[in-house]
Amino acid sequence: MLKLKYLYENYDLAKLALKNWDHDTDTLDEYLQRFRISSNAIYPFSWQGTPHFLRLSPVSEKIENNLKGELEFLCYLQNRDYPAVIPVASHSGELVVTLHSSWGKYYASVFKGVDGTPIEDTDCSSPVLYAYGKALGQLHLLSSEYTPKIRKWAYPDVLSWIGKTLEEYHAPGRMLTELEEVRQALDELPQAGDSFGLVHYDFEPDNVFWDESKQCCTAIDFEDGMYHFFLIDLEQALDGLLESIPEGRRSSAKAAFLQGYQSVKTLEADYAENLKLMRRFCNLYSYARLIRCVAEEYPDEPDWMIELRKKLHFKIQLLENSVAI
Repeated sequence: MLKLKYLYENYDLAKLALKNWDHDTDTLDEYLQRFRISSNAIYPFSWQGTPHFLRLSPVSEKIENNLKGELEFLCYLQNRDYPAVIPVASHSGELVVTLHSSWGKYYASVFKGVDGTPIEDTDCSSPVLYAYGKALGQLHLLSSEYTPKIRKWAYPDVLSWIGKTLEEYHAPGRMLTELEEVRQALDELPQAGDSFGLVHYDFEPDNVFWDESKQCCTAIDFEDGMYHFFLIDLEQALDGLLESIPEGRRSSAKAAFLQGYQSVKTLEADYAENLKLMRRFCNLYSYARLIRCVAEEYPDEPDWMIELRKKLHFKIQLLENSVAI
């Protein structure tokens, strides 16, 4: 998540960025008002009536090679006919444009809209969840064959970033202990080609769209991807899925998802135990990003920011309490 100071809309910045891409000017103001900001600012717009999305990120908040590596991977998936969001090159042929503006330096990218409905907004029937799991299995198969020119960061890099963040923002000692335990446990796992590669990291039900007419799923939002064990995607997807489904349906929903995944990719025998380790990594990463997000306080904070800060502090406390003292 971006620092709270970046969570303000900036239509003028979005319009400045869109000078680098074709767009419909007559509907632009209407579309831009549907923006959302979390890990990035996302501004919808259209070109020739087709939905597109502008993604803006402060340079200080991102790692350039991670962004370029994400877009390179998306182009690879497109060439392999995998249904994923498609990046759109700027007028100068760039997939990532660096903007120099009066508001600072920003990275800008554009993506075509995708068809369908987010998995979380479907009936989550067995056929839908089977296709959802199968889409993740297919992604992992393609990732295991992928050789990048621009390599995104790997989990040891992320753990190093987490460590620096925990120290900078004076996290409790037990979080540093948890970090070292997770680091050691991950380093002991074998990094076989069929179990380790470039993961999506956020393959949750809001980032995967079900297209009823094509009977397939399309994935979006690959930005958080990193080199990690494929099980991290499985843990994130199942966690998000089961959270949104009534308790009485969770067992059958999980079974349908796993059947879909295993229809294209084998799961190792001890995967269930390793999922717990993946959750510990996810919780640490979320914790570090949250304490960084809320650390700075600003004069005259609006009510929405004050309320958001309270919610994020509550999440931070929950994550701290999940780690044994």
